[in-house]
Amino acid sequence: MSTLEVVNPFDQKAIGTVDLVPWTSIDGWLEDAHRLTRDRSQWLPTHQRIAILKTCAKLMSERAAELAHQIADEGGKPLIDARVEVARAIDGVELCIKELGHLVGNEVPMGLTPAAAGRLAFTTREPIGVVVAVSAFNHPLNLIVHQVAPAIAVGCPVLVKPADDTPLSCKTFVDLLIQSGLPPSWCRFVPCDLASAERMVTDPRVAFFSFIGSAKVGWMLRAKLAPGTRCALEHGGAAPVIVDSGVDSAMMIPKLVKGGFYHSGQVCVSVQRVFAPRAQAAALAEGIAAHASRLVVGNAIEETTECGPLIRPREVTRVAEWVDEAVAMGAHKLCGGQALGPTTYAPTVLLDPPQSARVSNSEIFGPVVCVYSYDDPAQAIELANSLPYAFQASVFSNRLDFAMQAFRGLDASAVMMNDHTAFRVDWMPFAGRRQSGYGIGGIGHTMQDMTQEKMMVLPIMAAP
Repeated sequence: MSTLEVVNPFDQKAIGTVDLVPWTSIDGWLEDAHRLTRDRSQWLPTHQRIAILKTCAKLMSERAAELAHQIADEGGKPLIDARVEVARAIDGVELCIKELGHLVGNEVPMGLTPAAAGRLAFTTREPIGVVVAVSAFNHPLNLIVHQVAPAIAVGCPVLVKPADDTPLSCKTFVDLLIQSGLPPSWCRFVPCDLASAERMVTDPRVAFFSFIGSAKVGWMLRAKLAPGTRCALEHGGAAPVIVDSGVDSAMMIPKLVKGGFYHSGQVCVSVQRVFAPRAQAAALAEGIAAHASRLVVGNAIEETTECGPLIRPREVTRVAEWVDEAVAMGAHKLCGGQALGPTTYAPTVLLDPPQSARVSNSEIFGPVVCVYSYDDPAQAIELANSLPYAFQASVFSNRLDFAMQAFRGLDASAVMMNDHTAFRVDWMPFAGRRQSGYGIGGIGHTMQDMTQEKMMVLPIMAAP
């Protein structure tokens, strides 16, 4: 049996291994899951699912410190942020329980025409069927919770493939579900090779496909789904920020630094492109650079680390190439701009890179923030909307009319006022537009996606 070695992305030291699951096992697990969905007598009652999730949340709370260290060790997210991820993951499991109380059908009006008279109609929701989830590395516990816990909550068996770089957090969560009383056939941990993963995703027994990762892979897999398979895709972006004149820098800069350099920029809605009035763009960029240059870069498992490594050494090489290209094309480098080692890259701020540079027109997914000068807010909004990606955005302003102009003009699924683009709570809708995704995330919305409505139409007996 082949194995996958898991390493700490900072020092590349091995921290664990997982066995890759062969297709023969995956095929059997798919068949088991498919039988569960077809035999309604085996469906887990809602109260049992709630009890399992409650127990799981309790076990996670008891092991919170261990879970945070595991996130930092395998994924390179600093401990200070990994602890927040664990807290969010626990909240996410508990949110699934709460959302079950809102997972309801509705009455469908009858009697609106003579043909519909004498009837009563209502809908209920039931699980859609087998769920296959393929996840990303950057939130190795919380993303798994977002994909797996809703499936368990609504009664769908689920097979989950973690990112190759970060399988340990996924395995721990699946193990905790089983320790909490979930029968193993309802949730399978499926690290596997790419060929087996594609075969699993595109299998006709799959009812719903949940994907978090690159647009190239996500759209390719969607094109190959079996007829009838529903899906949700969450890809990346190049999040824009529109800055109005007169905004207090002391309020704004720490938020932009957090949004741009959190997890070394390896977040799909990281602050990447900041558009500021020409008269203040240089000062704003210098302020961001002053804060960014003081960030502590190092091994994520160290308490003092604020920016960890990039997930793989080749990503350091790629980010360096993009930054060097932008500087050669005329961008002003205000801080950073170099690798600090084979696995880390210095937090970097660039002023006015050309729009044709890759740092301006593609997702950086690294610790780089670009600031652009504008003369007209409409021009800034046009540039913000010029890419094929559209996810979250933000606007900083003291004026409601300016903020509303940006809100109306920006092509984004969410616009934050006086906050960074990476703000998120797990009950809000979270969705990429255009090439940035398909469908709506957020735990409650995912639970809706993983269920389907069924309608009952009853004759109304005439009164005697």
